[in-house]
Amino acid sequence: MTYRVRPVRGEDFGAIYEMAKLTGGGFTNLPPERGTLVAKLARSEESFKREADEQAGDLYMFVLEQLGTGKIRGTCQVFGQVGVVQPFFSYHLSTLTQSSPELGKTFRNKMLSLTTDLEGCSEVGGLFLHPEARAGGWGALLARSRYLFMKLHRQRFGDRTLAELRGVLDDAGNSPFWDALAGRFFGMTFPEADEFNAVNGTKFITDLMPKTPIYVALLPETARTVMGLPHPTGRPALRMLESEGFVFDRYLDIFDGGPTVTAATDSIRTIREAESFTVEKVGEGGRIKMLLATGRLNDFRSCCACVKKLPRRGLCIDPGAARQLGVGEGDEVVAVAR
Repeated sequence: MTYRVRPVRGEDFGAIYEMAKLTGGGFTNLPPERGTLVAKLARSEESFKREADEQAGDLYMFVLEQLGTGKIRGTCQVFGQVGVVQPFFSYHLSTLTQSSPELGKTFRNKMLSLTTDLEGCSEVGGLFLHPEARAGGWGALLARSRYLFMKLHRQRFGDRTLAELRGVLDDAGNSPFWDALAGRFFGMTFPEADEFNAVNGTKFITDLMPKTPIYVALLPETARTVMGLPHPTGRPALRMLESEGFVFDRYLDIFDGGPTVTAATDSIRTIREAESFTVEKVGEGGRIKMLLATGRLNDFRSCCACVKKLPRRGLCIDPGAARQLGVGEGDEVVAVAR
C-alpha cells in the first residue's frame, strides 16, 4: 500500500469523524464532536487560502491518503501560533529550596505554576493513525510531513514549536492529575472538562483556575506519579518528537499532567536537514530512501520515495512518487532522508 499526505478537504469529514471516535478521550485536537470538527475543517481551509506569509493563528490540517482507494488512514495538524484568541495555559514545574539553620534541614519543594510562557509558539498536534495503518512507517511520514510543510512556508511559523502529549488516564478515561488538582475547582469530571475545552476553548480556565503556585507535596501520590508522563499510546509519538530534537522543559498540560515538549523551530531535525532539489528525471528510482514534499499551501503533497541523486542538486524519482506529488521534470521538491 502507498500513502501520501495532503491538506484536508471538506469531503474528508466522515473519515476524520470516524477516527476521532477511535481516540479514546483526552485528545483535545480531535474531539468526536461533529460541530467542532466541521469548524476545524473550515478553519483549516481558510488558513490554506490565506496568501500573506506571516505568522498568525492558523490551523493547517492534513490527512494520510491511501493511493488507489482514496481511504483516509491518518491525520495531523499544525498551528501557526498558539494563544492568539484565548490564552495558552501550561503548568511549569519548578523547585523552591528553603533551609532552616536551627533545624539543620534543607527542603527542596516542587511547585506547579500556571503560566502562559509558551504563547507565540507554533504547535504540532492532532496526530492520529488509523489502526489499519500502524505498520510500515506511515506514522513517521504523517508526522514529518508537518515539518516539511513548515520548511516550505517558514515565515508562517514561530521561532519555537511545541507539542502536547496526552497524559495518563485510567481504564474509565479519568485523569488522576485532574482529579487531584483542577477537578477540585471546576466541579467537572475529566471527560466533561476535556470535551468542554475541545468545543469551547480555555476561557473557563482563566475564570476558575487558582493563580497561586501549587506545592506538589500536597497532591496525592496518584497524581504525583503521572506528572510529565505520556499516555502509553503516546510513547511512540514522544519518541518521534525526541528524535526530532524536542525536549521536555518541565511544562505540563493543565488537564491531565501530560508532558509538553518544545524545540527551536529551525533546529527540528527534519526542517534542519531538508534540502531543495530539482526533479531532473522521472524513471527508475535509486536506492536512497527519502521523504519528498512540494507545493504551496493547498497544493502541498508529501510522500516516501526511492531516489537517485544527480549532479547540481538534481534528483531522479520513480513514476509512482511523481504521480503522488504531481510533479515532473524541472519541478522543485524538498527532500530529507527517511
